[in-house]
Amino acid sequence: MSKTTLENFLQSLVLVYSLLIIIYVVMGFLTLPYNLWIGRIRGFLHDTVEPYLAMWRRVLPSVGGLDFSPLIGIIALQLVLQIVVVIINRA
Repeated sequence: MSKTTLENFLQSLVLVYSLLIIIYVVMGFLTLPYNLWIGRIRGFLHDTVEPYLAMWRRVLPSVGGLDFSPLIGIIALQLVLQIVVVIINRA
């Protein structure tokens, strides 16, 4: 079974977005000194990732102050990717 170009593109897109979520979470734990480029990176990550994670925060209850929205968000991305790949392969 060979992968199509569309499947490769979607897998790459999900991988990059998942990495952006992980970087966003890690940068939230770090206290970095002020730097123009770090501020721009944080702003980009916030603008890119936060709307998606906010959607999951509205659905999920907070458990002891822990935020599971990044984990659930990545799992949801993987599930949707698998469903789309199956649909593409059947067509």
